Amino acid sequence: MKVILLKDLPGTGKKGEVKEVASGYASNFLFPRNLAKPATGPAVADLKAQEQKKVKQMEEELKDCQKVAGLIDGGEIEVFEKTNDQGTLYSAVNNQKVAQEVKKQLGGTIKPEQVIFKKPIKELGEHEVLIKFSHGLEAEVRVVVSEK
Repeated sequence: MKVILLKDLPGTGKKGEVKEVASGYASNFLFPRNLAKPATGPAVADLKAQEQKKVKQMEEELKDCQKVAGLIDGGEIEVFEKTNDQGTLYSAVNNQKVAQEVKKQLGGTIKPEQVIFKKPIKELGEHEVLIKFSHGLEAEVRVVVSEK
């Protein structure tokens, strides 16, 4: 009997796959627990439509990531922070601050969790920051920390 798996099942298959299973296994185990549904014509067509929609959505997401990465890669932002007498920052520049300044100064919208510091920014000067996007894309931004 052909079924469409609704959840990942070790030893059987992954969610969304069409699998051939024993009818007893399907009717006594998979169907009562909502782990699968029968692979009828309309159900398979619906599954293919969902896959196509997902592929299209992934392609659009990739284009958006490429656009933002191209916009900010190699860019420079300036951050103003308060310092003590020795020129050390009172608090380190965090990923939220970098994300805000990238949006303000470079025009690219990123999430704070995408900002990766090579080392914490706790002093004045220039620092390189890595921005990681989905699909394996990366961009580098130079952060110039100046005294307020």
